[in-house]
Amino acid sequence: MTTPRTYLDFNATAPLRPEARMAMLAALDAYGNPSSVHAEGRAARALVERSREAVAALVGAHANEVFFTSGGSEANNWVLAAGWDTILVSDIEHPSVLEPVRRGRARVEALPVGAAGVVEISEVAARALKAGPSLGVAVAALQLANNETGVLQPVAELAAFARAHDLYTFTDAVQAAGRIAIDCEALDVDFLSLSAHKLGGPKGVGALIVRGDTRLGALIAGGGQERRMRAGTENVAGIAGFGAAAEAARRDLAAMHRLRALRDRLERDVLRLTPAVRIIGREAERLANTSCFALPGAEAETLVIKLDLAGIAASSGAACSSGKVAASHVLAAMGVAPDLAGAAIRISLGWASTEADVDAFVAAWSAIMRGAAPGRLGANGQRATATA
Repeated sequence: MTTPRTYLDFNATAPLRPEARMAMLAALDAYGNPSSVHAEGRAARALVERSREAVAALVGAHANEVFFTSGGSEANNWVLAAGWDTILVSDIEHPSVLEPVRRGRARVEALPVGAAGVVEISEVAARALKAGPSLGVAVAALQLANNETGVLQPVAELAAFARAHDLYTFTDAVQAAGRIAIDCEALDVDFLSLSAHKLGGPKGVGALIVRGDTRLGALIAGGGQERRMRAGTENVAGIAGFGAAAEAARRDLAAMHRLRALRDRLERDVLRLTPAVRIIGREAERLANTSCFALPGAEAETLVIKLDLAGIAASSGAACSSGKVAASHVLAAMGVAPDLAGAAIRISLGWASTEADVDAFVAAWSAIMRGAAPGRLGANGQRATATA
């Protein structure tokens, strides 16, 4: 008998929204090249530009500031490989930010976080002002929301400091988009990255917001696409799906309290069943959909496997690290003890999440904590057979 599945890993990727699926199917019939001037080309171009407007509207940007990419990782690499003299970067960034920083030749100033997982802007100021003019052409990189803990960062505060001291500002908004209201004008950042599949669009498409006349060279040369900034025929179907998902995510922002209520109930029930659990990042403002918690003495990998056998898709960290047995750099930066960090799992909700999903998780968690065989849960989420 197949175990019913409950998907609680939206921070890794969200299921494709129906609106995005429909838009993509329709776009597959727009077979013209968007760079062609004939009717077929113009039809494809119209789909791309409508999607550009939808993505811009999601984050309070102008359409001409949106450059489509293959995803958030490409957008992050594009910014960080731009030949900076100095990069100020937090210790909790996604690997697609940290790795190009490590591989580059820029001077790196690490920005530590406190126990709650929040960067202190006073620390940023102290480091930047100490370095003074020797920073050269510099960018400060700080994510808008952390993918593991959901903790939100003071990006607008950082941007205000950077603007006053001739620094550029970049924020990875991949996890935040569609989960909190974003206004590029209010944030006042120079660069902002996005990924479609985190908010219910297709995989393999994202965007970089480049504001105004901000310094940035072309990513790929050899064509006029994306205003000569990224050559290559556009992924029209993927972009159309991104645009439709962006519109739906923007609409759903008004109902984000629903996900917060689900997340909070899940945490209450986990604490009721296992009072020793520590909810990581709870002291800070978090995304409404994300919960990272650890049970002392447990092993995250074992818990994730048991949950999977019980029909629950959860995560022990970032999906890009799957298959690696390694400590979370995010939790380490927060000062979480290695044994507790090794027990941390992440639950992330999204547009398709329901009360029944939380019920299923709580039932599975309860059964696992009581020592039930994870694969022996009944259809109603109750333990079918107890084992020794």
